[in-house]
This record gives sequence, C-alpha cells and structure tokens, in this order.
Amino acid sequence: MKAILDDRQRAHDPKNFMANGTQKPNPEVPRRVDILKAGAEAAGCVFETPADAGLGPIAAVHTAEYLTFLRNIHARWQRIEGASDEVIPNVHPMNRTDSYPKSAVGQAGFHQADTACPIAEYTWKAAYWSAQTAVSGADAVADGMRAVYALSRPPGHHAFADLAGGFCFFNNSGIAAQRLLSRGLRPAILDVDVHHGNGTQGMFYARGDVLTVSIHADPVRFYPFFWGHAHERGEGAGLGANLNLPLDRGTDDETYLNTLDKALERITDFGADVIVVALGLDAHVDDPFQGFAVTTEGFTRIAAAIAGTGLPLVIVQEGGYVSDALGHNLTAFLNGIEGH
Repeated sequence: MKAILDDRQRAHDPKNFMANGTQKPNPEVPRRVDILKAGAEAAGCVFETPADAGLGPIAAVHTAEYLTFLRNIHARWQRIEGASDEVIPNVHPMNRTDSYPKSAVGQAGFHQADTACPIAEYTWKAAYWSAQTAVSGADAVADGMRAVYALSRPPGHHAFADLAGGFCFFNNSGIAAQRLLSRGLRPAILDVDVHHGNGTQGMFYARGDVLTVSIHADPVRFYPFFWGHAHERGEGAGLGANLNLPLDRGTDDETYLNTLDKALERITDFGADVIVVALGLDAHVDDPFQGFAVTTEGFTRIAAAIAGTGLPLVIVQEGGYVSDALGHNLTAFLNGIEGH
C-alpha cells in the first residue's frame, strides 16, 4: 500500500497539556511518527513525501482568520511578559458570535477549545505538512489508487473550521474529504477513533455533500463531552448527513463490529464512492485513554469490514498514543485492508 509522510511533522514537540487541572506530559509526541511508520512498513507500506498543494486545500475548510492566528500566535505569545513557552488558553468566549479581541490571550481563548492543544514554536509547520500528507493521500485515491495511508501528525478530527482542540490543529480528514469532493467524488468520513470527531462533525454539520459517521465512547462521561451524542443528526442541508454511534466504555470487538455494520450501511445508503477513514488506534484495550477494549486482532477485522465495501479508502491517522501495542495495531489494521 502507498503511504504518505513528511518528516517535518516531527517538529511539533509539545511538552505539556492540562487535564483535570493538572499539568501532564503531552502524549502526542514525535515518537508516535516513528512507531506508526514502523507499523505501516511492517504491513508492506512504501512511504512517499507529499506534494505541497499550498494553503488552498486547508483554507477550503478552515477560516482565513484562524490560519492567521495559528501561523502567528506563538511569536506573539512570546512577547507577553512572563508567558509560558507554549500557548495554552485561560479564558474562552461564551459563544462563537462573541466579539473578537485583538489580544493574543483573548484570541488564544477564541481559537483553542481546551488546554490539550498547546501551540509551540513549530506547531504551524508540522500541522501544515500533516495536512499536506492528507491532501496527497486524497489525490492519490482520486487518481485511481484503491487505498492510501496518510500518516498525519499532529492529528486533526477535534479541529473545527476556526478552533483547535484535543491535540488537533488542522482537520486532516475534513481537508481530505473536501479535496475528494473537489475532484468530483462523493466522500463519507468514517471516524473510528475512541473519541468523537467533534471538529469534523462541526465542519460539515450543515452540509449534505459529505457524510460524517463516528463510532466512539459515549461522551456523556468522556471527551469531548459536548458533542457526539446520538441525537445529533446535522442541521439545514446537512440534516441526516451526520451519524453518531456512541458506545459504552470497555466496548469489545464483537459489539464494535456490530456497530460498524450500521455505520457501513449508512455509508452505502449515502451513495458514497470513497471513504475517508479517520483512523484512531486509541480504541485498543491498552491505549492510555482506556476508552474501549478492542484487541489487535479486532483492528484487522474492523479494517476487513471497511474494505469489504469495495470503496476506495483514504486512511488518515488520528489518535493512538504511545504504547507497546501502537505499531502492532496499525500493522493489523493495514493488513486487514490489504488482505480483504
């Protein structure tokens, strides 16, 4: 299988994030790239460097205002006396329609949903090449490849059009879907990360031209809390084009696969001719976030079911954090695609 990776993604090296009021080591570290690359190569993947398609594909789903913020905020933050090395917000607006401040502190609060998306010196650079990786993957599938793996890091599915969150800055899966749409295809996004793809949902919630489907741990007691509930179906032109399938903590292989059948049925009924798989590997039983109990073999079965649709696949890396099983889980998933 063809795979895409740009080594400049390693430049983003956040040191901390805040959780439960405590500063903790950031789990979204450059070492993930090495583990995932080795896992993909074990499945026979051959890596290429992405082309630079410019800002256009990113700006197609993210606002120019947000891009200006993300490009410049770290340098601006360093001019604040006593500021931290990484940009972490401490104040937020109540609504997206509230006034937009000139202050770097205020803009950080406006454009960063939580304290789990610290912006460091090279965040823009890494996020840019992570997005280009997804774009190149989409282009390869649009040009006729059956399946491509885009090793995008930092991940993207918690990023809205103008809002970072949950270790995510650019919504790589959303960027890939929009790119496929521009190439004349009808994409569905299938998010199998243990966390709901709230940014992806928000990005397409009022649109009917991209189907968004997410299988995830029930957000009633799990991040991202405010999105991902079963009653969220889309709005306006997008009503019925969003499907959330929340599951209980500790969900095992069989329950997950039965739910996946429902997701794939909706994708078929949407008339999709390509699937963007937002591939989180954090549903594994040994992932640090401890949401689901999917086994390594389970990832092979999940992949085989997805491949069984016969649709071309752009596989975009989302979560899955450093653990002994991470690389093996990716190998298992990609083998499931290739072996079908």
